[in-house]
Amino acid sequence: MTNVRQVRLFRNGRNQALRIPKDFELPGSSATVRKIGTRLIIEPLQPSSLLEVLATLMPLPPGHDFPNVDETLLPLDEPLTGRR
Repeated sequence: MTNVRQVRLFRNGRNQALRIPKDFELPGSSATVRKIGTRLIIEPLQPSSLLEVLATLMPLPPGHDFPNVDETLLPLDEPLTGRR
């Protein structure tokens, strides 16, 4: 993948727009844009909630089992009561 590409600018109503090449596509459907001098910096929005983060995860493959982590834990000295 190259780091520099020439893109075409066009008008979309009263806004100027650009076509982002496939290999530069951003995840999600929203981004932020800021101007520093003559440069435009476009960055994807960071997920704002746990549900948005979970929606970006790939599903586990069929038949995938989680390891039994309880086998590696030391026994509790006292049962958990929910009180301290």
